[in-house]
Amino acid sequence: MNRGGSLSSFRSIGSGGSGNSTSRVDDAPRVVVAGSSRMDRFNERNQRERVIDDIKRQLALHDGFESEEDMDDVEEEDRFVNLALLSHIAVRLRDKVPRGTHVKGGIPYSRAFTGKDIVSTIQAQIQRELLNMRISTNDRRLALHLARSLQSQLFFYEVEWGGRVLQDGVEDVYMFLDDQEGGADLRNEEMEELPTGVFTPLTRCYTPGCVDGSPYVCSSWSCPRRRGLVRDTSDIAEPQREPKRKDWAELIDKTILKSLPESEKNRQTIIHKAIDKEELYVQDLDLIETLFMKALRTADPPVLPPSDLDSFMEDVFHNILDIRDVNRRLLEVMEVRQREQQPIIQRIGDVFLTAATDFRIVYANYVGNLPVAEKRLKDEMDQNPELRRFLERCLRLPESRRLDLKHFLQRPSEQLQKYPVVLEAIYNETVDGNPDGDFLLEAIQAIKQLQSVAQLRTFQTAMGKGPTGNIDYTALVSEEVKNSMSKQELKRQAIIFELIQGEMMYVKDLEAIGTMYVFPLKNADPPIIPHERLSSFLHDAFHNYAELLHHHRLLLANLHELQRDEHPVIRSVTAPILDAALNFREAYMAYIPNNPIAHYRIDDEMQTNLAFKAFADSTIKSPDSRRLDMKSFVHRPVARLARYELLLQTILKETPSNHEDRETIPQTQEVLKALLKETNTGVKSANERVEIWRYNQNLVFKPGEAIDMDLLDENRSLIYTGKLLRQPDTGFEWSGWTELFVLLFDNYLVMTKPKERDGITKYHVNRRPIPLDLLTLVNFTDPPQQRSKGILGGLRGSGGDRGMDSPAANNSQMAVETVPDARSVYPCTIHHNGRLGGLWTVYAETSQARAEWKQKLDEATVLRRVVTDANKVFEIETLSTDTFLVPSMHASQQSSSWGDENIFTGKVTCSVPFCMFMLMDYDNRKQTNMHARLATPDGRGLVAVGCAEGVWIGLRHDPRSMRRVLHLKMVTQCAMLEDFGIFLVLADKALFAYHIEALVPSVPPNANASRTPQKLNGNKDVQFFTVGTLGGRTLVIYMKKKGLDSVFRVLEPVIGKINEKAKAPGGLSRFGFGSQRSEWFRIFRDFFLPSESFDLIFLKAKIAILCSKGFEIMDLTDFKSVTIPQRDDPRVASLTKRCESCKPMGMFRSSENEFLLCYDEFGLYVDRHGDPSRSVGTIEWEGTAERVAWHPPYVLLFDSRFIEIRHVETGRLAQIIPGNDIRCIWDGRGSNVPPVGTPGPDGWADGGPQEARIHAVMQAAEPAISATAASVGAITGVRPTRAVAQQVFQLVPTIPLYLPGSLSSPSNSTYFPQSSSPPHSPSLASRMSWR
Repeated sequence: MNRGGSLSSFRSIGSGGSGNSTSRVDDAPRVVVAGSSRMDRFNERNQRERVIDDIKRQLALHDGFESEEDMDDVEEEDRFVNLALLSHIAVRLRDKVPRGTHVKGGIPYSRAFTGKDIVSTIQAQIQRELLNMRISTNDRRLALHLARSLQSQLFFYEVEWGGRVLQDGVEDVYMFLDDQEGGADLRNEEMEELPTGVFTPLTRCYTPGCVDGSPYVCSSWSCPRRRGLVRDTSDIAEPQREPKRKDWAELIDKTILKSLPESEKNRQTIIHKAIDKEELYVQDLDLIETLFMKALRTADPPVLPPSDLDSFMEDVFHNILDIRDVNRRLLEVMEVRQREQQPIIQRIGDVFLTAATDFRIVYANYVGNLPVAEKRLKDEMDQNPELRRFLERCLRLPESRRLDLKHFLQRPSEQLQKYPVVLEAIYNETVDGNPDGDFLLEAIQAIKQLQSVAQLRTFQTAMGKGPTGNIDYTALVSEEVKNSMSKQELKRQAIIFELIQGEMMYVKDLEAIGTMYVFPLKNADPPIIPHERLSSFLHDAFHNYAELLHHHRLLLANLHELQRDEHPVIRSVTAPILDAALNFREAYMAYIPNNPIAHYRIDDEMQTNLAFKAFADSTIKSPDSRRLDMKSFVHRPVARLARYELLLQTILKETPSNHEDRETIPQTQEVLKALLKETNTGVKSANERVEIWRYNQNLVFKPGEAIDMDLLDENRSLIYTGKLLRQPDTGFEWSGWTELFVLLFDNYLVMTKPKERDGITKYHVNRRPIPLDLLTLVNFTDPPQQRSKGILGGLRGSGGDRGMDSPAANNSQMAVETVPDARSVYPCTIHHNGRLGGLWTVYAETSQARAEWKQKLDEATVLRRVVTDANKVFEIETLSTDTFLVPSMHASQQSSSWGDENIFTGKVTCSVPFCMFMLMDYDNRKQTNMHARLATPDGRGLVAVGCAEGVWIGLRHDPRSMRRVLHLKMVTQCAMLEDFGIFLVLADKALFAYHIEALVPSVPPNANASRTPQKLNGNKDVQFFTVGTLGGRTLVIYMKKKGLDSVFRVLEPVIGKINEKAKAPGGLSRFGFGSQRSEWFRIFRDFFLPSESFDLIFLKAKIAILCSKGFEIMDLTDFKSVTIPQRDDPRVASLTKRCESCKPMGMFRSSENEFLLCYDEFGLYVDRHGDPSRSVGTIEWEGTAERVAWHPPYVLLFDSRFIEIRHVETGRLAQIIPGNDIRCIWDGRGSNVPPVGTPGPDGWADGGPQEARIHAVMQAAEPAISATAASVGAITGVRPTRAVAQQVFQLVPTIPLYLPGSLSSPSNSTYFPQSSSPPHSPSLASRMSWR
């Protein structure tokens, strides 16, 4: 029994080709046929007919599936079908194969079908079985095998009975025996018989566990599914048909051949060769898929990284499978035409004309992408040795014919160029009057047009790169088209082409920004720009280029589509450009104003970062850069936007008068002009901002005198610049007068001396910059002065000098003032109200220049006052206006009266805010003290103010409520222990403790109101005291001097003693200091320091003593101490000497690991070990600090003339509060204000505590007579002496408000982001350690 239908025979399909016309059906694979006698067959005929009828009924096709019941019926029918039986396959084939009229040899056959129809029908029936065997449903070889098995049993026949093996094509036409004319009436036995046999690849497995859809491999070796699974279908070559190699003349009847003219013979030869070449071309396209595409995807190990595989396949092979599909259809149509009209093909032009329509899109896309494919293949081969080895292996395969992949990729382009040549050859052999001639001409024209479209697509894909990207308009237009256009229209089309070509290059340049700069900088390892600055640099340098790229890609896509549709004559490009202009407006409004900032950031980075400079220089050598530098690419959008308007204007000049562009182009130009005009405002602001940055970068300070003027602030502006002259300090100078270049910012006036070197101008600061808050214009009206030219100038001599000796030089002063002299200078006198300031006189060269400087300085100072008032950090809230008086310095010398002695309070020296508490004892139970706030009826707080004549207490927000409660002399300090109800006063170097109930009795009166105050020290030797918390204890520390040593005593309040019942004071006055029954404080520690001490500060776990040696950090548990700043490092010897010559004033935490040490003249940042932590050095104060206060995150330095407020993290000057005889009287210590806390990892929060933590006092501007003095004078009848009121106030933090409009900086604009600023600033950048 022959098992010709086995899987092994399936593998051998393809041995019989269409060229083997002598093959017989006996050579086809056999199936298992049941052997039986003719009698048995005759006896079973009737039963077979019934079976056939049953099968037909079960396999009948339904016209539609309109309900679920119909679907169930179909599934039920499939249960009775076994596709392994040829009889079942045959019945389904006869019912479902599409029949129609097919022509072969000029004879039409009705109810016929082709070999492709048979294979397609069988393929549709066995798809489920293919899936079960893990075979692709696109693999048609199994269906072809089944069709040949049915052909071998004459189930259908070839209409010419040629005996050719069935092919999966349209060359042959087939029919069923009972479908031929009169066949239905014959009804002979052979016609009614169905094929018999079993097709073993489709049989089911006998193993029970092997079911359809199972993901597991069957255990049976003979299982068809297992064998189908283990079979590697990729190793089985697709059945290929060798093209006919015999000449067509050898296959035609000799009589007919002799009757044909020579031109027709040549014509038929060319047509048949074209069909053969088309078949070879389709085979090459199949080879591209089998040899390269499938192999690359299934390679193990992979040839390409999986992440790059899809992009590589898309770039290299693009839509080549679509080309194969359209050429397969062309080949089929050609074979059908050959079959229908053989032996002489009458028409072929209509076939190519139809094919040209199918070719238009797919070939244009492919040929246009071919340069990209070749470049990607070359680049990948250069970088990937595995790909090179893979292609070498493919080259050695016999199927490749020793042709490489590049040759195969060029086949579609070469074939497209051959079509017109072949068609012209056929046309030349076509006789006149043949209808095919017209079709051939149209086909030739269509394919040539297709070549032009493909060339255009190649130009578009090149994106302005390479030889195909730089061609001009005339190279893409045929001579016929150019000759048909007018000269004006040809020039117009060339300009439109230039616009599109320029847009392609512009988009390519925007893409190059990302590929050449942004992505390499992001991915550089090691980094070219430090990571902390990289994102800021990329944002400032390239800004929103990606947004521009998105908009212009859309514009270019629209222009390309318009060009493909209308080439070679494009009617108008105005619509896409106008649409793009409306869409990319906001993107350009952001990009163009940022352009000056981008140029500055690039220049700055190249000057300071050698690695970046090397990177930027290397990119110039890139082919994509066209030898242009980075700034040229950054400037491209600015130039391109202006270019649109110019190109449109040129197009308009060449546009006919009746064209619609005469109206639309001016409208588009107006939109573009408006956009350019709006961006100019932002560009101007950005240029001003960059100018400030350049000055900031090029300012050079003397060593140790650097000042952070906050020039990189977003709101900073440059008011004016110009030249002024400075007179020699000694009046005798070899070089004569000094020329100064003066910069007037909105916060500082800076005088510099420019010095140029290597093309870069550095501005050396000549004098300490003057804050405008401390600047006063003294005199700008003095008459001009004459300046000498110095010794060197006098020795040289000049005509000007001789002119001074002439009689004309001896004119009157009036003549000097009216006649300009080149050596006349005009003095400008200003005053710097700072520690290093004073009167400064500089000179302008002309009176106009002096007037201009006067005007600009006035404007700057007024603007500064307005902006400072709107953005002040603290505002003044008055606590007392006229309660505290001192004699006026201008009072007449006369004897003091009794009234005068009573109205003067002396200088205010101290204050402290507090709230009243009342101790409550419930049933004498042992418990901690419990307090109930009673203060005032409306809950307002109180404030105590100490001065030379005693202590006053009043409501905190009522300046007229002050009342004297203590008549003590020389009060210098006071503090309040609210938790204990104790008020401490240092008067005349004696420290006293009062119960607050004795000073401010509550209602009803409390027993503590009669408590006798206690003196906490023996002699009058207390220099100062301080109150704080350490380790959960409330401590009071006071200092006494003993020779050159400082002796400290630490006291701790005893709550039990303070609340103890007290006896009557026994004859002493209410505020007497008699003996007391209990001590309120106990001695906690005593220690001394062998140096002069000025103050003591409580830290988190230790104390800091401010002494002549510096800052002594001491632990009270063991009295171990360390002095900061460290003085052992020789590298900071000069800094150590400076610290020793100044007085320490305060110590404040600027960050988690850093402190700011405040001296009376400067500040210094140190780390936790006491080493200087910032390379800049010291921060020089504007004034001399007599007292320092702390309100996070600001440090307040009190000069007698002003309060200097600086940010603790940067040291920058934030605000100056001017005044007269200003003094700090409370710095936040000695009261129950909430603790400050510590800064986090990001430093201090911008807000900080919002309650007032600082009190100060200043003298009123003019002497006044207070209400108290007036009342005393009315009683005594004595005229009161002129007195000066002292204004006591507290500093309340505010929320800064930034002014809109003209008063704000021009840089505060929406045209560019507020975050962009150069990284290199003279700000005091922190580091962990000096060493």
